[in-house]
Amino acid sequence: MKSLESIYNSILLENQNPNNIDLKLLKGCIIGKYTINDDGSIDVDGMVRLTNKYLTKIPFKFRNVSGSFWCNSNQLSSLKGAPNSVGGNFNCSDNQLTSLLGAPKTVGGSFYCSNNQLKSLEGAPNSVGGGFYCYNNQLKSLEGAPINVGGDFSCHDNQLTSLKGAPNTVGGGFNCSNNPNLPYSELFKIVDRVRGDIYYSSHRTLEDKDKIRRDRDVKETLKDDELGSLDV
Repeated sequence: MKSLESIYNSILLENQNPNNIDLKLLKGCIIGKYTINDDGSIDVDGMVRLTNKYLTKIPFKFRNVSGSFWCNSNQLSSLKGAPNSVGGNFNCSDNQLTSLLGAPKTVGGSFYCSNNQLKSLEGAPNSVGGGFYCYNNQLKSLEGAPINVGGDFSCHDNQLTSLKGAPNTVGGGFNCSNNPNLPYSELFKIVDRVRGDIYYSSHRTLEDKDKIRRDRDVKETLKDDELGSLDV
């Protein structure tokens, strides 16, 4: 028979955790402090590390995370439960994602979604403060990509046939190598938006941005039958 004290403690614990959150797992993945809101969502002043947990879904409903959020190297097929905002990096690479729906709306650091099964970047943040890494997926275009990327943009090893949807500004380099069906002329669309180096060839050799601009200018000034061997 339970004592009155044990019954009271059970009721008190239930009242403190009405959403039946696995507090042991929660505490084990957070470096910092957390707050459980009335709706069951969780704010974190610090970082969240859910790497290599064999997860098929994010086990909590996060809202705002001031630091980084790592849920990479699992078996996630959805980002449901991911935070709305992340102050640091967001890493969901090496999962089984086919969509970025549910991803944070704002990311202060870099965004990693490589090594998944993405066919679209729909759901990605509008802007990221660091780099954006979506390589080794099944992308045919970049529609849905962030509008502004503060660091590098890496979309190599996909199935791109165009660079439609590429960011308006890229503060670092742009790597679109190992996309065998991507015409060279697609670089004309992004060369003026990229501050750093551009990589296009399968050997990831540096493309001369001045050459790309010159080739673009040639395309714009010559008639089709005067283009010769220029790949446009």
